[in-house]
Amino acid sequence: MKRFLWLVLFFFLLGGAWGHADAYDYPFKDPYVATVIGTPSEFQPKLPDKIDYKMLSFEVFPERVIPDVFWYQREFRYSLTYQKGEAPLIFVIAGTGSSFYSSNMIFFQRIFYQAGFHVICLPSPTHMNFITTASATGLPGNIIADAVDLYRVMTMAWDQVKDRIKVSEFYLTGYSLGASEAAFVAKLDEEKRVFNFKKVLMINPAVSLYTSAKILDEMILAALPGGLKDFNDWLNGVLGRFAEVFKEMGYVDLGHDFLYNIYKTVNKTRSPKRENLATMIGFAFRISSNNMIFTSDVMTNAGLIVPKNLTLESTDSLYEYFRATSNTTFVDYFDDLLFPYYKAKHPELTQERAIQIVSLHTIQAYLEMSPKIGLMGNEDDLILTPQDLNFLKYVFGSRAKIYPSGGHCGNMSYTENVEYMLNFFKN
Repeated sequence: MKRFLWLVLFFFLLGGAWGHADAYDYPFKDPYVATVIGTPSEFQPKLPDKIDYKMLSFEVFPERVIPDVFWYQREFRYSLTYQKGEAPLIFVIAGTGSSFYSSNMIFFQRIFYQAGFHVICLPSPTHMNFITTASATGLPGNIIADAVDLYRVMTMAWDQVKDRIKVSEFYLTGYSLGASEAAFVAKLDEEKRVFNFKKVLMINPAVSLYTSAKILDEMILAALPGGLKDFNDWLNGVLGRFAEVFKEMGYVDLGHDFLYNIYKTVNKTRSPKRENLATMIGFAFRISSNNMIFTSDVMTNAGLIVPKNLTLESTDSLYEYFRATSNTTFVDYFDDLLFPYYKAKHPELTQERAIQIVSLHTIQAYLEMSPKIGLMGNEDDLILTPQDLNFLKYVFGSRAKIYPSGGHCGNMSYTENVEYMLNFFKN
């Protein structure tokens, strides 16, 4: 019965367009549907319901004073899942705003553990825990600097666990922004030689962080005919419904479960139109980037959201600050916080150059020449422009596996995709 109901729902969402004529049978051909719903369990590989893992932590900057409003973010946190005997160790970097225990990361943890790997899962440099405890600047978004931060915590994590496990070799992967960051980490490791990664897989990377963020920022307006002038009214309505989802789920995980639940809640009486789906995707990204912006603003005392030198206590209400950040885009963050910070250090820096720095174009030559780095992506990835997609195809060539559908990260847990990932690392 459960499977039948899923099939009915799928047929409704796709308007009957199953499209099994292609060799690739991922069930959703619409990229917006794929991005929101992801891969239903019956199309995923069989995995253990639960595996043992350890949540570990350490101080990255012992001298750092963390504001009281972030009282629960005192140490950097990550997870370790390990085999009983010697095995390869794979690091997994989370996507934008995600923690090491998000639903996507738990999935990766299970598939790699089942395949015989030790697994270390890391939060995104844009996640609150990373910003407060492990970011050297408190301003994520410069992928070069973020990679340095990631490499630092990876090295410290390895130092913490190396006496517990026997490792034969090291691997690296990440999805979405985590995939882009994995490429920069791999390049850094070519110089530092701590891990000497045998293989690195980039899953649905952003080519340009700025461009992809701008695309996602603009999606929130898709179902708002009045554009920005309707946004505040829409936000007032959705915040209450967002609270309903939070109450139901008990946490906020900006993955497919969250997207689908918030979509169902906000659109109880509406058909699943593409513009509604786009708005939900944009809203999820906005929440993620807002958490980053608020955290960065407080950690750097920038005054963009919270007035300069205002001390927030752990008991203070943050609602008004949340409303303020809800009207702040990633582009605003880049223009008003990130770029001025680096401009002050490098007066010759232009905004055009700053945007290029946070893109894969910066390391194009390395990506072209490195046989150990592979790519798994989708033709219909919502965060890529046609130019971005062509760039990936040109740079990676035969090392790129581009599926015809899947949206942005929608098909990561599809059985065929999982088989490709595991074959990439094992062969």
